[in-house]
Amino acid sequence: MNYESQSDLILNYQEHSLWITLDNPKMSNAYTEKMISYLVETLQRADEDNNVRCIIITGAGKHFCAGGDVKGMQTQTGMFAGDSNELRERYKRGIQKIPLCFERLSTPVVAMINGAAIGAGLDLACMCDIRISNDKAKFGETFTKLGLIPGDGGTYFLQRVVGFSKAMELTLTGDVINSSTALDIGLINYEVGADSLLSTTQDIVKKITKNAPIAVQMSKRSLISAYRSDLQTNLDMLCAFQGITQRTEDHFSAVENIFNESQTDFSHK
Repeated sequence: MNYESQSDLILNYQEHSLWITLDNPKMSNAYTEKMISYLVETLQRADEDNNVRCIIITGAGKHFCAGGDVKGMQTQTGMFAGDSNELRERYKRGIQKIPLCFERLSTPVVAMINGAAIGAGLDLACMCDIRISNDKAKFGETFTKLGLIPGDGGTYFLQRVVGFSKAMELTLTGDVINSSTALDIGLINYEVGADSLLSTTQDIVKKITKNAPIAVQMSKRSLISAYRSDLQTNLDMLCAFQGITQRTEDHFSAVENIFNESQTDFSHK
């Protein structure tokens, strides 16, 4: 498939990975209606593309994503126009398509957090499977400071990343934390200097994409299932997935390589 950059979204495919850059830097990459639509469409297409083994999401400029457009909230325009029922319907048809899309993805998604991840921007990062941040980034579930709730699904994803108690604290206080604290509470997987952010992310992506793609995707789905279901349900999924992966060419090739390496090691002893 061809991936062409569109309004508010820059796409770059390279070496089995699709890099998605939120491109609204003048507004700290706050969501726009076009960005939401294109992001969902792109994620769905990439997940159906066998050439894409990993998806990376980052932000243009100095920030990752500032979430909602505060000016639009103030003027009650765009995504924030209309009465309460219109807003409810617009959330369902708009931004809530993002978490529903993420829940269906089998392709691993890495967030390369190059700056502030605030509100819905933090929630977007939490929807990703792995989060890598520079040491200047800030994180905040700041909806209550705006007299709002995390309408994009933040209440669902944040607690699954940092645990119920810490998610409750971050949501109720609206506190903004630095990358060091984010690392301590498990909100991010890695904290690196700004100069190392890209190379560190590339290293993680290469580790993912060089592994057997079917096994990687099924491992992701199995982990998600295990987190939300009982043991027997997960075991049933695992035996089915194992039956599939154990008859793939990737498996046979990996076993052959390991066998050959072991024979070489023994020959030197």
